[in-house]
Amino acid sequence: MADATNAKRNKVVPDIVVGRLPLYLRTLIRLEEEGKIVTSSQELATRLGFSSAQIRKDLSHFGEFGKQGTGYNIAYLMQQLKNILNLDAMWDVALVGVGDLGHALARYGRFVPKGFRIAALFDADPRKIGTRVNNIPVQNSEHIVDAIKQAGIKIAILAVPLDVAQDTADRLVEAGVQAILNYAPTTLIVPPNVKVQNIDPIAHLQKMTYYCER
Repeated sequence: MADATNAKRNKVVPDIVVGRLPLYLRTLIRLEEEGKIVTSSQELATRLGFSSAQIRKDLSHFGEFGKQGTGYNIAYLMQQLKNILNLDAMWDVALVGVGDLGHALARYGRFVPKGFRIAALFDADPRKIGTRVNNIPVQNSEHIVDAIKQAGIKIAILAVPLDVAQDTADRLVEAGVQAILNYAPTTLIVPPNVKVQNIDPIAHLQKMTYYCER
């Protein structure tokens, strides 16, 4: 079987493929929790709503992880996907914006078990600076560049108002952040080496109403 760490080197993989890998990993975790040892692309397809051919094609970008007729060893494939996604260590995350959404995210208990730790909180509101959320102090967002550089944080969650989102993103990039999970309802302009994932509930709802009858 191929080693995913070696297979991903110097290989350009479509972003849509990378986006499906966490779904595969989540499904494998559930299968393992059910006591299963081996799975197949067909079983994964049934659970995810993708075609088995699509799953095999996605995984083939990184190597051959199963054998025809015997399927995939679940524990092995899980570990390979974690290697591909760089989930073999805990990632510290900076959260910018400690409003209602920021509070909820800072207290969300599922980050740490999945390899992510909210390590720094920032806000511009003087009433929030110096307070603690989930025992993490809220720092002045004016100091965001130096604080993130010093902490070596590479991932940030942006939960700020629309009118300050781009400026905040610019400072995150200056601080060395390489990935931004953006909750602000706007398209951020960032350098090509910085990855942005947009989470816009309104846009998703508007997409779904296309399929709803009045």
